[in-house]
Amino acid sequence: MAEVITVTALNRYVKTLLDRNDILYDLALRGEIANFVQNAKSGHCYFSLRDGQCSVKAVMFRSDAQRLAFRPQEGMRVVVRCRVTLYERDGAFQVYVNAMFPDGIGEAQLALEQLKAKLQAEGLFAPEHKKPLPAFPERIGLVTSRTGAALQDIKNVIGRRWPAVRLILCPVNVQGFEAAEEIAAAIGRLDRLGVDEILVARGGGSREDLWVFNAEVIARAAYRCKTPLISAIGHEIDYTILDFVADCRAPTPSAAAELAVPDREEQKRHLWEIQRNMHKNMQKRREICYTKCKDCADALAGDLPRRKLYAGKTDLAALGEALRTNSRICWKDKNRQLAHAVQLTASLSPYQVLARGYGMVAGADGKIRPADQLVEGETIQLITAHRRAQCLVTAVEETDESTQNI
Repeated sequence: MAEVITVTALNRYVKTLLDRNDILYDLALRGEIANFVQNAKSGHCYFSLRDGQCSVKAVMFRSDAQRLAFRPQEGMRVVVRCRVTLYERDGAFQVYVNAMFPDGIGEAQLALEQLKAKLQAEGLFAPEHKKPLPAFPERIGLVTSRTGAALQDIKNVIGRRWPAVRLILCPVNVQGFEAAEEIAAAIGRLDRLGVDEILVARGGGSREDLWVFNAEVIARAAYRCKTPLISAIGHEIDYTILDFVADCRAPTPSAAAELAVPDREEQKRHLWEIQRNMHKNMQKRREICYTKCKDCADALAGDLPRRKLYAGKTDLAALGEALRTNSRICWKDKNRQLAHAVQLTASLSPYQVLARGYGMVAGADGKIRPADQLVEGETIQLITAHRRAQCLVTAVEETDESTQNI
């Protein structure tokens, strides 16, 4: 008997099979739009793709729909990049669309989108790799056609804004896929030449005319370039892969020339402002010095330094007299303290006691010994104020203090 499973398990199993299929994960699908609806609240797009026999439900989320360059319409033939899966809750087989292009340019556009995704994953579009443009370039390299209008536009704008700069033209073909290697080589040649910045420019044209600037070889040459590079391809609405790799993108060649050099009139105004501020600061400092000098002159005219000197002498004399007076009082006080200390020391001296007729007992080694340490038969010294006597202890007797005669 077959194994019994739930509907949830079935849908989950089928979804897993579809998600694991590499072919279905990134698929290019051609079909005709039917039943197109964009949810006003969420922004998600829901529609079907159909051909002569079949149809499949499709979903395009808002984040992807916002990148559409056209408005999908009922019956429009398109090519979509999508992944195929199963909406597990409803068991609905459907495709999730990542990008959509009108059919007819589908293959080329799909290849372009794939190249963009590849280069972006490698970091060629990363902002941290963008180099700043120099403020005052001296030499600018131009990669453009010798006969195109872009060259004349750039020369006119730079000649008006900053005529001191030197333009170095590296002429190339700017149309046709065979021109890609030529443009890439020109970028590398100017980079090695050591110019301050490089302009890659082409005037307006059809999408096919500008397509060469989507070439991978040009994108990688721009990424390897150590010189700041400005991309100016077509008109404001035209975007190529070179625009994403370049350090700066300009909507037109004329706008690129304005970005590449400063405006001399603006610089003149800036220098004039600096000069005016310098004059104002110098005038302010002169006024401050004048005020200080005037204050000094007024002080000298009023004999202020001499009066301050006399006042200082008086104060100094008073301080000197106070110092001398305090010094005498201090000496007297210290002498009195010293005399008192001398008297106290003399009163505590053992020699004062000896002078009154008393004596001290010392051993044979000359060290003073208490009387209770005397031993019969030993020799001692008896020390008085003016005499020393060698004595022999013939007897040691205990005395009774209570009966001792005074």
